[in-house]
Amino acid sequence: MLPTCPALHRSARTVAPMAILLAGVLGTGCMRPSSAVAPMSGKRVESDRGMVAASHPDAAAAGATILAQGGNAVDAFAATAFALSVTDVSQTGLGGGGAMTFFNAKTKTVEHLSFYARAGEDAAWARADTSRGRRPGRAAGTPGMVAGVLDAHTKWGKLTRAQVLAPAIALARDGFIVSPLLARTIVSSRDKLMADSLAAARFMPRGEALRPGDRLVQPELAATLQRIASEGATGFYNGGIAERLSAKVKAQGGLITVRDMNSYPVTAMRPLCTMWRGYTLLGAPPPMGGAAVLEMLQMADAAGVADAGSFTENGAAVAKLADIMRIGNADAGAYRGDPAALRVPAHGVVHPGFARSRAGLVGGALPDTVVAGNPWAFDTLAAAGNCGKYNPYPASAVLRTGSANSAPRDTTTAEEGQSFTSHLAVVDGDGSAVSATTTVGVLFGSGVYTDGFFLNSGGSNFDAKTRGTNRYSNSTMAPTLILDGDQVRLVVGAAGSQYIQPAIMQVAIRMLAFGEDPAVALSAPRIHASSTMKEVEVEPGFSTSVYQALVTRGYSPASRVRDISFGGVHAVFVRKDGRRIGVADPRRDGTAAGW
Repeated sequence: MLPTCPALHRSARTVAPMAILLAGVLGTGCMRPSSAVAPMSGKRVESDRGMVAASHPDAAAAGATILAQGGNAVDAFAATAFALSVTDVSQTGLGGGGAMTFFNAKTKTVEHLSFYARAGEDAAWARADTSRGRRPGRAAGTPGMVAGVLDAHTKWGKLTRAQVLAPAIALARDGFIVSPLLARTIVSSRDKLMADSLAAARFMPRGEALRPGDRLVQPELAATLQRIASEGATGFYNGGIAERLSAKVKAQGGLITVRDMNSYPVTAMRPLCTMWRGYTLLGAPPPMGGAAVLEMLQMADAAGVADAGSFTENGAAVAKLADIMRIGNADAGAYRGDPAALRVPAHGVVHPGFARSRAGLVGGALPDTVVAGNPWAFDTLAAAGNCGKYNPYPASAVLRTGSANSAPRDTTTAEEGQSFTSHLAVVDGDGSAVSATTTVGVLFGSGVYTDGFFLNSGGSNFDAKTRGTNRYSNSTMAPTLILDGDQVRLVVGAAGSQYIQPAIMQVAIRMLAFGEDPAVALSAPRIHASSTMKEVEVEPGFSTSVYQALVTRGYSPASRVRDISFGGVHAVFVRKDGRRIGVADPRRDGTAAGW
């Protein structure tokens, strides 16, 4: 655990900024003491001011340091995201993409930016790549990470670009201590890393994977980050970096052109919105996967699951929970894609009327495969409750004139089920908040390595329904904000591909419906159910009555060891008295950091 440090109280704004910065990013940053309910270092941290939770300790510390320097939630988001691009390099990075949702406590407004991997202008994007032994470059889409983070910072940040990039530059230039998770992912990706001589030199020196406790120095990445700090997005998307990226991708069978890089668009969108137990739920719209989280939470309420008081020893509630997951996953699989090219009725999916109609299936006949519902009748109805004030995501017909998206996805070419991601949550001293999820796709992305970063594998997430040129790829990522009136109550999201949405749902119910401590809610065992199977994955820790109830319902419980793919949740919970509780999932190496 990083030491408690009085310097990072409010008076920290008046001390030497670089001294504070270096203290945070080099591993001597400051955290409030963890509560006794969280025996693991940094997994539960409290503060009366700002809070960051992220998937690597140095990245969380970087964000907290920026808050201590007077930065706001978006400044801390930018610093944390760029730092994660250095320290959580197998999961996220400059060659990836993502999405962020921002609540502005002063204006009481909500903004959402989408900057996921994107198909380019080459007509081959509209065709499936059915070749055997597909070459690595074909998986890579145009990366949006740099454009998205800088766009958010330009619009809503307070500090300079150089300030928010300084922690990441220092971590890449001077190195950081390799965590157990990074060491494991390097070992599991040995062949991919050894295919590139420079990547091998950095991550597999002398042919051996870096171990926990080793120092990883990335001078090429430091140089790229420094160029971004100096030149902004232009330094990344134009000139030498863009040219080398396109050339290397094409040499490995890919499609990204220099013009794709030059013209990458960040898309400002309206958040999905609905009501749940008096809270306002704000989710990530398509092509992100926020709709499933909002739908499943409402189904849990309608089916009585949110009133169960417990999952760990309540077999009947867990059996219903499995039903809800299968229904939500069926709807998520049917209605997806880039809304600039397809009509996606996400507003209808999150509407209370549709959720209630789908909840009627809970406890009924148990099919081998759940069939998606029909949300189109709900797509043009008014948003629920308080949502109108946040100008939520509209009916799909209002957005675009593309074809309707109503067919279940074809996953024959998608790698999304194997993907890993990184989530961060921020609440600043004013109560503004950011929930952001970023990724390079599968571990180390496509494996294409250039200028110190890996290109994503997001191009593999297109399916038969959503494939095409100049559009964003599909994703299950779901950065979520939950408001109580006009105050942020929970900033939450997860990593873990198809495990993301069910993990967020289970954690939110435990915290906000069952009243569990945030650290308990993240540490508690989870289940996962697919729409196409009756097998239910179950983490250890449930009572035997839960297994019995699943079998009685007709499910086949499968014991699942707690690991990184089961979902890595990071969150900040704000109590009614304003105290922030940052929590990090024990399944991963992340921590929370406050000031």
